[in-house]
Amino acid sequence: MTYSRTRTHDKKKQQRGKRTRRLFLLNLAMLICIAVAAAFIWLGQKDDGGKPGNGAADPIGSGSQTAEASGQPTKDAGEPDKAEPSDETEDEDAVVNDGVPPGGDEEDQTDPNRDTVTIALVGDILPAARVLDYMNQYGFDYPFRETSTLLASADITAGNLETAITKRGTPELNKEYVYRGPQEALVPIKEAGFDFLSIANNHTMDYGWEGLSDTMDALDEAGISHAGSGNDDVEAFTPAYVEGNGKNVAFIGLTQVVPKVEWKADRNHPGLAEAYSFGRAVAAVKEARGNADVVVVMVHWGKEREDMPVKQQQALAYALIDAGADLVVGSHPHVLQGFEAYKGKWIAYSLGNFVFPGMTPATTAETGVLTATCKSGGECSLQFAPMIAKLAQPKPMEAETGKALLARLSSISFAAAVEEDGKIVATRP
Repeated sequence: MTYSRTRTHDKKKQQRGKRTRRLFLLNLAMLICIAVAAAFIWLGQKDDGGKPGNGAADPIGSGSQTAEASGQPTKDAGEPDKAEPSDETEDEDAVVNDGVPPGGDEEDQTDPNRDTVTIALVGDILPAARVLDYMNQYGFDYPFRETSTLLASADITAGNLETAITKRGTPELNKEYVYRGPQEALVPIKEAGFDFLSIANNHTMDYGWEGLSDTMDALDEAGISHAGSGNDDVEAFTPAYVEGNGKNVAFIGLTQVVPKVEWKADRNHPGLAEAYSFGRAVAAVKEARGNADVVVVMVHWGKEREDMPVKQQQALAYALIDAGADLVVGSHPHVLQGFEAYKGKWIAYSLGNFVFPGMTPATTAETGVLTATCKSGGECSLQFAPMIAKLAQPKPMEAETGKALLARLSSISFAAAVEEDGKIVATRP
């Protein structure tokens, strides 16, 4: 034991001696380099007629000596300086495009000169089936290339997600069409500006509760709010709240198209927020009214490929507005339906297909973006931008074609007219 301690002590002493000698030699070398550099500087100043210590004549201190003058090769001006990555430049939160500039927050987006919130609304979005084929072929952002500027210009953008987002589950039997898409398909939807998607419809449970729960998780991970489904009826009818320009907007998702009774959310059963009876839907609107500046209800309802709403659509819309909704927006018919002004509020009976596989008749390709500009308390003005979808990609219509579509929408609206510029106005108090 004693021998071992002594040897260890001697070894450490030798190591310290070596380190001391290395430090001495290193310091000596540095002093020699400094002396040589000082001599060169003094000689250079002497040759130029400058005085020692005159910074103006010091090519090193002033940085005035160019690469060409020193005989060194010049660097390409277009070549960036290489820098080691730092925590600051590698901060994912600073580079992810979430609509907020790096270092900012949502409050920074508030416009103090504007007392309104703009909400862009569209119909059915289906990033699956033939649409997914186009996305794989032309790029995942393909469906939104012609509309993303308009969609992202609104404070809040919303639509109806008409598919499950999952790799699991068992396809529903006795159903002509079942849809599911990959989680990656949500990335271009988020990048196009979407903040909210309703998932209360007749396709989000095509792969059962597993598929629907995966859809909810995928939307959460993508940073897209959603409503209309849940682990029970309380969760399914709970509004989603989205903030835009300092205003709190409540979104409620409902469906009157439920293929099986088992798809309905209940006290001890997961599923969708169904609205065949109005009680739970009305209660959800009343809850939202007490917590939000604007209340928007998105409803999956009506008859497919029909230009006019059925009586049940109108009855539910009136009940929702009587309960406190400011704007009721429909989907499912696959075609555009008209608008209605009711008690100072608005109903858009169907916004049709937005990003969807091709269908017949040709009117299923007619679509558009409805922009609502709303004040606190829910007073909204509406503007509709007519579009046509080709190969699942909506784009603005030609001027004359667009005017014709707006005129047709005006003819099938109630207590409302659609003007040539797309503005929607009430025709009676």
